[in-house]
Amino acid sequence: MEFKEIVYNTHMKIKKTESKKKEKKSKSEEPWVKVIKLHVQPENPRNGFFELDWNDEFVNMLKQSGYQGESQEEVVDRWFQTLCRTVGNEQGLDVTGAGYVQINRRNDGKTEVS
Repeated sequence: MEFKEIVYNTHMKIKKTESKKKEKKSKSEEPWVKVIKLHVQPENPRNGFFELDWNDEFVNMLKQSGYQGESQEEVVDRWFQTLCRTVGNEQGLDVTGAGYVQINRRNDGKTEVS
């Protein structure tokens, strides 16, 4: 499996998981995203990451909804950030002043967001 990694504020990151077994695509395949695993650092449970898998149709759906990015990972990352903010807002957390997001592309093919 190949992983693409995106780090959120050094506390959260997502990984794109590519399945070994490719599913046969039909012309009308529905968009999907799956949470493969949630990883939590035992020494600091505030830190961890989500391992996600998605299909091209999911990314196309996000793009049609206004999400942009240079790669699928960036598009999904922006959607995931919005999703996390929405969940936080629904729980009564004020996430509007969460701060500036810095995106760093590393030489090893991973992207860090802080």
